[in-house]
Amino acid sequence: MPSIYDFPVQPANGQVKTLAEYRGQVMLIVNTASKCGFTPQYKGLEALYRKYASQGFVVLGFPCNQFGAQEPGDIAEIKNFCSLNYEVTFPLFAKINVNGSDASLMFQYLKSAAKGVLGSEVIKWNFTKFLVGRNGAVIGRYAPVTTPESLEKDIEALLLIDCEGIQP
Repeated sequence: MPSIYDFPVQPANGQVKTLAEYRGQVMLIVNTASKCGFTPQYKGLEALYRKYASQGFVVLGFPCNQFGAQEPGDIAEIKNFCSLNYEVTFPLFAKINVNGSDASLMFQYLKSAAKGVLGSEVIKWNFTKFLVGRNGAVIGRYAPVTTPESLEKDIEALLLIDCEGIQP
């Protein structure tokens, strides 16, 4: 059975890889957009990243243009926007789809592992968040309206768990 670390992802630099380099870290994986009502969440995501990165936490942003065409730019424009407006330093990846037949394999996995309301796998909007433990287990799925700040207790709890010897 595949784990979160097995699926191909494309960082902003364009080289396809997997999330294996984040093994042992708590990950918050988010589908993002620059022209969305939830875009100001970048500030909270960056604050979490800066506060907990030294403890083994990372935010991973995956821009998506599937919801109201709210992420029309290319990755260079997205990175520039995030840096200038929200001082984002957490990793951003190439634009992806999170729903439909061409949805990212990683997001297909996340949606299956942490279903939404009433068991739905469909992502409803930008800034849906998936929290992944140090061992690669998908811990939870959070709606776009859930603020990054409200995840702090869940993140802190996961950071206390030592992952040595634990396999997904």
